[in-house]
Amino acid sequence: MTRTWLVTGSSRGFGRALCERIVAAGDKLVATARDPARLAPLAEMGGDRVAIARLDVTDEKDAQAAVAMAVDRFGALDVLVNNAGYGDIGSVEDTPLEAFRAQIEANLFGTIIMSKAAIPHMRARRRGHIVQFSSVGGRLGAPGRAAYSAAKWGIEGFSEVLAQEMRLIGVHVTIIEPGGFRTDFAGASTRIDTGRPDYDAVVGRAARMQQAYDGKQPGDPRRGAEAIMAVVDTKDPPRRLALGRDAMAAIEQADRARAEELQQWRALSESTDYPE
Repeated sequence: MTRTWLVTGSSRGFGRALCERIVAAGDKLVATARDPARLAPLAEMGGDRVAIARLDVTDEKDAQAAVAMAVDRFGALDVLVNNAGYGDIGSVEDTPLEAFRAQIEANLFGTIIMSKAAIPHMRARRRGHIVQFSSVGGRLGAPGRAAYSAAKWGIEGFSEVLAQEMRLIGVHVTIIEPGGFRTDFAGASTRIDTGRPDYDAVVGRAARMQQAYDGKQPGDPRRGAEAIMAVVDTKDPPRRLALGRDAMAAIEQADRARAEELQQWRALSESTDYPE
């Protein structure tokens, strides 16, 4: 069955790899970016199966227009992929509030705005799939990335609730949690502030690792795109999907530590109830 996809952040990285895979599969695509000119190669690849839209995910009018384009051009919107986002490196103290707001607006509010734009159409059809890009940083705090992690943890909570509501109307929600992939995320699209010496053990270390990591990440965006296609093809897709061995290892370690701490403090936690 041919599906219609809308992918945010289509111009590079994971979004671009996924768009190319969608076109190769013969599906229809609304590819989006702040600069639509960068999407011309996708239009050339897919011909009349590809529509190009200028989209700032923080702009409600842009979001509504992109969804309307999918419906008007192709008759429906089957899959929304909220991929657009970015994350800078810096300490909490040294990251300006404006930078916090900008990252949370792009990553979290962009996801909320796009999801809300798509829901009425999917509700009317009683079908659809919303794919939310979180991160391994949405499951554990990433040093030096407070704004990014705050936004991604927000996506996790928002999508948990969304999934329970959407289940009632036949719409699936899947949270994608990638580890390190060879995209531009660790390169030019990231602002890096090594910060003051006080935080060098975590923030400075994260900055140095990021710079050394670029181009050496274990994740292949094309294989990641294949995994997302497989999830969308699944009749009963998962609520969450980690991508990459590094993501799996980090999430497993964090979950074990949380479970151990929960049990360690069980007596104190339970002492706060009224006596039976």
